[in-house]
Amino acid sequence: MTQNVPRLSKLPFIVGDLLLIATAGFVAVYGPSLGPWQFAVVAASVAFGAWLAAWPFVLEYRAAAKLAEAEALDAVTAKIQDLNKVSASISSAILEWQHLQQSSTQTLTSAQHIAEQMTTEARSFGEVMSKLHESEKTHLRLEVEKLRRAEGDWLGVTVRMLDHVHALHQAGVRSGQRNVIEQLTHFQAACRDTARRLGVVAVVPEAGVPFNAEAHQVLAEAKPAAGAVVEAVVAPGYTFQGQIIRLPVVAAQAPKAEEPKAEEAQLSFDQPS
Repeated sequence: MTQNVPRLSKLPFIVGDLLLIATAGFVAVYGPSLGPWQFAVVAASVAFGAWLAAWPFVLEYRAAAKLAEAEALDAVTAKIQDLNKVSASISSAILEWQHLQQSSTQTLTSAQHIAEQMTTEARSFGEVMSKLHESEKTHLRLEVEKLRRAEGDWLGVTVRMLDHVHALHQAGVRSGQRNVIEQLTHFQAACRDTARRLGVVAVVPEAGVPFNAEAHQVLAEAKPAAGAVVEAVVAPGYTFQGQIIRLPVVAAQAPKAEEPKAEEAQLSFDQPS
């Protein structure tokens, strides 16, 4: 802010200057011929008057110079204060940056620690899950084996029951009693229909069909002769869900020889011996 330069009153100096100049002029005009001392007085008066006229301007100049120095000093002081503020701001920023760096370092360390813990937990969880899977697989394998064993047990029981029913029906057929045969036939059909709902299907070949070693089996160890036919069904075969459980057990016999025709026999009898 620019301050006003104090103004010095120049009137006393101008009046004194005029008086000195007037005195010097009076002495020079009305006095006798100027002697050395009179000339000195006149010169001194003129010089003092000139100094007296110039002195107020000198004082104003000095005051203006001091004021300018004061203003410059104020500006420098203000700049120094601004620099101090900037320095304080820089120091504060550095402290905040250091604090932020420490916080970032702590956060990074915490994050690394958490990541390590998560990795450890994930590894442990994976091991536990792997053990659980293995245990579950073992348990399921045991359960499947138990189910298969139970399935084989009830399948064997079912086949034995159907065999006994078939044997009972065959006994009824051999008895020759029609009522008994019909009742046992219905009973056997009902038992086979019940087993069919469980997936067990009886395979009963018809009598007189050619014997096939891939589709039939016999009780005797000897293999039937070529061209043998099924004489009777000893025990039916069974399939479970399309898979063969047992081939039907049959009694096979060799094909009967063809009897000679009547005409050929008559000719043989007519020929002389």
